[in-house]
Amino acid sequence: MTFKTLDDLTDIAGRRVLVRVDLNVPVKDGQVTDTTRIERVAPTIRELSEKGAKVILLAHFGRPKGEPVAEMSLKAIAPAVEEILDQRVAFAADCIGDKAANAIADMNDGDVLLLENTRFHKGEEKNDPAFAAALAANGDLYVNDAFSAAHRAHASTEGLAHHLPAYAGRTMQAELEALEKGLGNPKRPVVAIVGGAKVSTKIDLLQNLVKKVDALVIGGGMANTFLAAQGINVGKSLCEHDLAETAKAIVAAASAAGCAIVLPEDGVVALEFKAGADHEIVDIKAIPADRMMLDVGPKSVAAINEWISRAETLVWNGPLGAFEIPPFDKATVAAAKHAGSRTRQGSLVSVAGGGDTVAALNHAEVAEDFTYVSTAGGAFLEWMEGKPLPGVDILHRQK
Repeated sequence: MTFKTLDDLTDIAGRRVLVRVDLNVPVKDGQVTDTTRIERVAPTIRELSEKGAKVILLAHFGRPKGEPVAEMSLKAIAPAVEEILDQRVAFAADCIGDKAANAIADMNDGDVLLLENTRFHKGEEKNDPAFAAALAANGDLYVNDAFSAAHRAHASTEGLAHHLPAYAGRTMQAELEALEKGLGNPKRPVVAIVGGAKVSTKIDLLQNLVKKVDALVIGGGMANTFLAAQGINVGKSLCEHDLAETAKAIVAAASAAGCAIVLPEDGVVALEFKAGADHEIVDIKAIPADRMMLDVGPKSVAAINEWISRAETLVWNGPLGAFEIPPFDKATVAAAKHAGSRTRQGSLVSVAGGGDTVAALNHAEVAEDFTYVSTAGGAFLEWMEGKPLPGVDILHRQK
């Protein structure tokens, strides 16, 4: 590995370890409604605590734009962190200055302290060196366990590593190792499934993937844009007709790179988008003018599953259809179950990420079967697009 991990940390009892975590979790009526991100960082916190470190958590919550906002205080998150860790978590009303310093001075070895929202200071998002130095004054070592914020060059995600010895936490380590298996140095053939509504949001992603994978499966509403670019009438389906030339250019780039483009052969069409809507399966060249395609059909699923069967590595971002509403979830569920089954058998490395993708895999009840499912959102997408991630790059440079 080209970055340091917790395995490189020894004799840390009594040392102040600043740990950047992602606690930007959904909250309703003062209660955390999804603890997934807390659960992901818990192993790092526990390991450091059990080794006797003074564990000082840095995180952001919401977008307060450099000013204290009561509704975005991390104080409301502390009880959920306590519950997951099964350990007391103290809270400091600021992340720098006397309030932070005094709370840290009161810590015993193994204690966990959560500092207030780093984004309450303008210097955080500006990656201001003075603010990074003020954060660094609170610690002896720095651990970044927030891959989901690694695409931002902020003081707590990048700037701190210029002041303190920097290490990847267990979640960051697992994410980077999974991504290396996915696209960095994968076993071939590599198949990517990319779905979602619009091509416009994933142009960079598609342009990067065709250079790196052996087959690119395009599903969701974005497939309609590629079909229309080939002269196929997609009826009233969601389609970005103005991106026809972009779609053609991506197909041409794939051909030049030896990457197969896999588009739907048939589709599930309906007059309206609602649960239980009347629907039928039609050939892709026979979509009625008054209907919209809301899922790919069984022929398409068979072709996709054949590619999954041939693959050694699968990277997935975006559903194949409007999976949120049955019966338009069948293709996504069928392909996900097939990928999950092959992964369980040990014959496929499967890496998936993106909010809709995670929801779709959970809906198919196969998220646990995949090799790795990223909850990182924007950072995962930017990694798939081949863009640099400042919070990761600085860890590599420290090594």
